[in-house]
Amino acid sequence: MNPLQIHGQPLTLAEIESVSIAHCRVEIAPEALTRVAQSRAVIEHILETGQTVYGVNTGFGKLADVRIPADRLAQLQTNLVRSHACGLGEPLTEAESRAMLLLRANVLAKGHSGTRTSLIELLVSMLNAGVHPVIPAKGSVGASGDLAPLAHLALVVIGEGEAVFDGKRTSGMEALTAAGLTPIGLQAKEGLALLNGTQAMTAVGALAIAHASRLAEIADIAGAMSLEALKGTPVAFDPRIHLARPHTGQIAAAAHLTNLLEDSEIRQSHVANDPRVQDAYCLRCMPQVHGAVRGVLAHATQILEVESGSATDNPLVFPSKSGVQGSGEVLSGGNFHGAPLAYAFDYAAIALTDLASISERRIDRLINPDINEGLPAFLCADAGLSSGYMIAHVTAAALLNECKVLAHPSSTDSVPTSGGKEDHVSMGMTGALKLRQITDNLQLILAIEFLCAAQGLDYRLPLRPSPAIAAAHTTIRAAVPHLTEDRSPAPDIQAIAQLIQERRL
Repeated sequence: MNPLQIHGQPLTLAEIESVSIAHCRVEIAPEALTRVAQSRAVIEHILETGQTVYGVNTGFGKLADVRIPADRLAQLQTNLVRSHACGLGEPLTEAESRAMLLLRANVLAKGHSGTRTSLIELLVSMLNAGVHPVIPAKGSVGASGDLAPLAHLALVVIGEGEAVFDGKRTSGMEALTAAGLTPIGLQAKEGLALLNGTQAMTAVGALAIAHASRLAEIADIAGAMSLEALKGTPVAFDPRIHLARPHTGQIAAAAHLTNLLEDSEIRQSHVANDPRVQDAYCLRCMPQVHGAVRGVLAHATQILEVESGSATDNPLVFPSKSGVQGSGEVLSGGNFHGAPLAYAFDYAAIALTDLASISERRIDRLINPDINEGLPAFLCADAGLSSGYMIAHVTAAALLNECKVLAHPSSTDSVPTSGGKEDHVSMGMTGALKLRQITDNLQLILAIEFLCAAQGLDYRLPLRPSPAIAAAHTTIRAAVPHLTEDRSPAPDIQAIAQLIQERRL
């Protein structure tokens, strides 16, 4: 894998995953280091001339009017990091921690933050060496950015806090030392540059959206398998229908479903004498629902990729184009506010919950003897003595209920903080964490649908489904055998979820 060179550019979700999951090496573009040095020169000029600039030689938030003496500026930045490291709860995953390091280094490389090049170089060295800060998930309100999570990242940069290195959770200093790295002493503006920003919510949200985008296509496969097991019709996926309502996602989903169902023996067995006029909505409307979800995820992806290359700290440094060393302006603004991300996460959460809902409806049709087109009740051969997949559906219903609760938007709430100075916040990190949980639940619900649909196909033998669905069925059966008598479904569901996670379906 070629190294990813960063220079403050928008990063694709695939690039973020390549570093956070596949451990692709990261390099800093030489032109980025030049811009960063120019930005730092502006800060040094401010210090030399004694100007008062927020975040450089003042307090923070409500304390912005307090001027800090020059001999205490380094302590100011260290105190900022320590006092803001107030995260609680379970830590973010290793992949999320890595994504945060990547995103923070990339936005600092834009050259609007006033840091030294050595600070960005240390972030990249931590990534490449596998030093992963322990970052508690809870504590960010999404403005002035993800202060608490980023403070825990920054603690390791200065040799404090905790990190995981070589599989061992240890102190930040020990992790850096073991990796052959040296912590950095923060100078004016640098603590604030590390803390102000949206990189925690962007990291969690980007990995969740990337996963969800794959699940949207997996849902087509699960739905097609259910349709085969229920002896449904692919007529509703005819391209003429979807060109008459040309939403991009809908057209893509219909085409995918059509390809998945091509050359099915099961379909041919009942095409000439099927008394049904049309299938239930959970089968017939898959292109409309699955396609709309694709559209939502495409929108969220666009927001995330813009954010990944955006300067989100405060104040921002704009070196002069005159070429005079140290000349420029430092402007206070609010790019740290997570509203664009918070809205996108809530939108995606709603869409993914509906995708889980339509999957749950197909599960019900597979097991319910009143509507499952002649399949055994609860997909077991000895119903009554056996319960089959009755409770697998109950579990899907429980997971769906949790998704519905989590789909309540967090972005509609705001709690004033910092003595009223920071009086409107995004709650974007809450949105990202909820989205992550909904995505995890959706994967399990789709695993339950696969479990039931594969069992349904077994009862259609000797008729065979389409080659594509037969291949998916074979993959499932290699991990989960046919249910002949009651056993715990939980390990089987987890096994199929693992197939999905590993992209084997």
